[in-house]
Amino acid sequence: MSSTAHVNKIANVVIPVTDQARVVAFYVDTLGFDKRVDEPFGDNYRWIEVGLPDQETTIALAPPPPGAPAGKRETGVTLQTDDIEAYYARLKSSGVDVDAEIMRMGGPVPPMFWFRDPEGNTLLVVQ
Repeated sequence: MSSTAHVNKIANVVIPVTDQARVVAFYVDTLGFDKRVDEPFGDNYRWIEVGLPDQETTIALAPPPPGAPAGKRETGVTLQTDDIEAYYARLKSSGVDVDAEIMRMGGPVPPMFWFRDPEGNTLLVVQ
């Protein structure tokens, strides 16, 4: 086996969405991501990736496969912030669907809260 036969990085995480324009606007304008890729593919599809400044891994906001559902998914995506209270307040004041409060379970579990994007996909924020 070749010594180069290994994974180098997490390239992206895919979240299937139906209204790409609305969801991209949320990730860019509300969450502060940069749009990195926006390319047509297939029959009238767009491959769109968003990422945080200075970070390599992206989130692909792509249409679901034909016949597959989109939205209302537990994405498994966890975002980190150094000031969870301020970030929570910012999202809540922007009208984002956030949990009623920040969860504090005590060490070693960090403070955290869940929020939903415009299609109901759930992401976690930790400090």
